[in-house]
Amino acid sequence: MTARIDLTFDCTDAKLLAEFWKTALGYVDEPPPAPFRTREEWLAQFDLPEDDSADDGAWLCDPDGIGPRLSILKVPERKTAKNRLHIDIRVPGHGTPDERWARIRAESERLIRAGGNALEEFDGHHILMADPEGNEFCVGAASS
Repeated sequence: MTARIDLTFDCTDAKLLAEFWKTALGYVDEPPPAPFRTREEWLAQFDLPEDDSADDGAWLCDPDGIGPRLSILKVPERKTAKNRLHIDIRVPGHGTPDERWARIRAESERLIRAGGNALEEFDGHHILMADPEGNEFCVGAASS
């Protein structure tokens, strides 16, 4: 049996980061676990500090159930160094190297409009980017 994984982002604005990653990956808000009807109801069972709220976190999932779940959690510390783990977004499609590069550039431009930043281009291969809170990720072509 293989293990399933979740990826967790620490952040200062969970709603902002959730909207970016929903746009980037096509993910949706994950419903609360059964039998809870809302995230607030689910969170109430944990006896959290009074200043914690459902807005301090977001839980996203792949609507097709294939990709890992994302947990986005507010923390008091700001990001201070390069990620040791990052996400690679793979743009689908075949074609010539120039056609694949054009799709990579188009995807990076779409993610810039969604709030990301392009940090560095590795011409013909991938683009290093950052989400709205500075978490690095790459946009590249899917395997042929």
